[in-house]
Amino acid sequence: MSPAQSLKGNASSPVKIARRGLMLVLSSPSGAGKSTIARNLLDEDRSLEISVSVTTRAKRPSEIAGKHYHFISVHQFERMRDAGDLLEWAEVHGNFYGTPREPVEQAMAEGRDMLFDIDWQGALQLQEKMKADVVSIFVLPPSMTELQSRLHRRAEDSEEVIRTRLLNSRAEIEHWREYDYVIVNDDLDEAFGYVSCIVKAERIRRDRRYGLFDFVEGLLQEEPKL
Repeated sequence: MSPAQSLKGNASSPVKIARRGLMLVLSSPSGAGKSTIARNLLDEDRSLEISVSVTTRAKRPSEIAGKHYHFISVHQFERMRDAGDLLEWAEVHGNFYGTPREPVEQAMAEGRDMLFDIDWQGALQLQEKMKADVVSIFVLPPSMTELQSRLHRRAEDSEEVIRTRLLNSRAEIEHWREYDYVIVNDDLDEAFGYVSCIVKAERIRRDRRYGLFDFVEGLLQEEPKL
């Protein structure tokens, strides 16, 4: 049986072409909606896995340790960073965040896709280290007034923290040009739809599907039945 025949399968066994996993990076100023989009995407697409970051900040009431973040001490974070166990790390609003290296590298090699809800500093480090695997999306708010309203509606941060996030948001937005895609989250359903389309398209990129080489070679070796 030729490689193409083995890949083609039949009506009940669709073509499966091996590919490397992708790293979907979502970034935005706090309150612009990236975490909501990320949750919706994970609910819709069960083949997508969330990269659970480590952080030194305190857990919010709505968060679950091990699901949203691994909450660790500054000493533990520094030990991981210095040992090279973090693929990227950054200090944001006075707290440290980082991505454990081992689970990400294993997922990419096995063709599994991972979602990263990280800031521009972490996104830049991932692009520098694993650019071919990264698909980056920056989510913008429709206005700064709406951004402020969303932070207050969330009701999970103190007024001081909200002020800090608003002050930092302008510096964060300045990095929008460094991303592959930019989405304005004026309508959540529309913004989510755009992200879903990006994921579908990026999964079938030629340079990500290394199994195409064998598949095309098999197609060219097939003898048509006349």
